Amino acid sequence: MALDRKATPNDLNAFWMPFTANRQFKKAPRMFVAAKDMHYTTADGRQVLDGTAGLWCCNAGHCRPRITEAIQRQAAELDYAPAFQMGHPAAFELANRIIDIAPKGMEHVFYTNSGSESVETALKIAIAYHRARGEGARTRLIGRERGYHGVNFGGISVGGIVTNRKVFGTMLGGVDHLPHTHLPGQNAFTKGQPEHGAHLADELERIVALHGAETIAAVIVEPMAGSTGVLLPPKGYLEKLRAITKKHGILLIFDEVITGFGRLGSAFAAQHYGVLPDMMTTAKGLTNGVIPMGAVITTAEVHDAFMAGPEHLIELFHGYTYSGNPIASAAGIATLETYKEEGLFERAAEMAPYWQEALHSLRGTRHVIDIRNEGLIGAVELEPIAGEPTKRAFSAFLKAYDKGILIRTTGDIIAMSPPLIIEKPHIDQLIGTLKEVLDGLE
Repeated sequence: MALDRKATPNDLNAFWMPFTANRQFKKAPRMFVAAKDMHYTTADGRQVLDGTAGLWCCNAGHCRPRITEAIQRQAAELDYAPAFQMGHPAAFELANRIIDIAPKGMEHVFYTNSGSESVETALKIAIAYHRARGEGARTRLIGRERGYHGVNFGGISVGGIVTNRKVFGTMLGGVDHLPHTHLPGQNAFTKGQPEHGAHLADELERIVALHGAETIAAVIVEPMAGSTGVLLPPKGYLEKLRAITKKHGILLIFDEVITGFGRLGSAFAAQHYGVLPDMMTTAKGLTNGVIPMGAVITTAEVHDAFMAGPEHLIELFHGYTYSGNPIASAAGIATLETYKEEGLFERAAEMAPYWQEALHSLRGTRHVIDIRNEGLIGAVELEPIAGEPTKRAFSAFLKAYDKGILIRTTGDIIAMSPPLIIEKPHIDQLIGTLKEVLDGLE
């Protein structure tokens, strides 16, 4: 018997919604009640084209049969098993499959439940790694301005989005930040990686000189910054970061929570850009957003530093109740099978040029001051309303929803990251509707 799911619950008050204007939403709720492939169904029966893959996570589209069936089977067979001193086959199988598609040199997987937890895990591993090697003074962490690394204290400390930090008091100590890579005066309307800005990586040398390399554990960056508004790495930038971190014995962590699992046309951005970090944080596309799961992927060098001492002792005192959860593991395996069987990573690469040209066709549209893209990600930056930052983009979000497309806004930037199954007519609809919305804005 089907569950009775009310299109609009009789009281919206109890749920304190995340990253939401709660009062505005609850006056005029926007409710999704179903989804399939490229579309959501609203409570009033409308179809809304998903231009954001949910929240950068439903890379294979919605309600895909292989994933749904895998979850159902696993729930009926083994619902939960502890990951502390115990195991179950699916977690090991998924780890092997992740390594199969990861950059060569990445050999181990540590499971988490979200991107935020993946970041916390990677930061802790970085500090513990140096301690295990006899360099316990290396505790300092380096993030980047406008970086987003989740919402836990470690993540917001190395992150650099002001609104995510300013009301939460003291951050972690011993954290510094590189400058962001956004140079609108030189790189506006760039298609793909911008030409200017590789020199910004040299700021790491200044920070090393300030604090001493012997105090720095890791640098963490998004290879392509997503949540802050799609900020691309200038040509040569990531290569410079890698060279400087290697030179000074500092671990390099790529936050691939958004860029992982095909978003840029390769399994991971590390492959797309040809730069191998020491660790990668992942989540979102790992299970197609269906069930919370994340993973930190590490090199053998990082992992093996812990594999010393008596074999009966725990090597790393860290983990989660749901690390490698059976149902999440089943969802992950089915998700990777879906990506492979449908060639979705390759498809993203094939669709990227069409996506790029459609996106840049918005140049000259009312209020548009910049457009950025890479793979199947795009950003349209709007001129803010004087004295009312974010309002113009939020108005665009609301009007877009009314017209049947889902977009995401961050500040006055519209960000889009559609499922990798998107077809050219979907792109035409998404960009065409967005143009109508922008033309109608004040």
